[in-house]
Amino acid sequence: MKVAFLMAPEGVEQVELTSPWKAVEDAGGTPHLVSTKPGRIQAFHHLDKADTFPVDKTVGEVGVADYDALVLPGGVANPDFLRMDEKAVAFIRDFFNAGKPVAAICHGPWTLVEADVLRGRTLTSWPSLRTDIQNAGGSWVDEQVKVCTGGANTLITSRKPDDLKAFCEAFTEEFRKAAGGS
Repeated sequence: MKVAFLMAPEGVEQVELTSPWKAVEDAGGTPHLVSTKPGRIQAFHHLDKADTFPVDKTVGEVGVADYDALVLPGGVANPDFLRMDEKAVAFIRDFFNAGKPVAAICHGPWTLVEADVLRGRTLTSWPSLRTDIQNAGGSWVDEQVKVCTGGANTLITSRKPDDLKAFCEAFTEEFRKAAGGS
């Protein structure tokens, strides 16, 4: 199971990267950090700078065929930067078109709004995204984790860092199913 973690060069909430990353590794998968620029990304603890992480590939160097699934960590700035990058938005949309699972937490679904993939889907997020999700044709719910199979792919979403345990358990199970595991 090869999983892309898509993020901007800065602004990702560190724990929303590191906990899901570890969950993929613990499930026997291979995570890859994909960004819009090469080098390192700057993670944050809310609004304070945290650690940096090396980029494996840029979004221009990879395609949906290279991965079994996609994780979209949050952080307020991270998805907002990604929404402005056409290649990043197309990369996300391609996972939906290919029927491959996508997991997004906290502010991560902002990129899904931009990719125009939420019509008829039910998901959760940080509460401030509710109106954006509804305006994009999605149904917003206030749940710890939401697994939506009402589309071409499986969409797994959670609200915030406090939901990470449930989020990681849900998406690793769904990713394993999609990759042909038990």
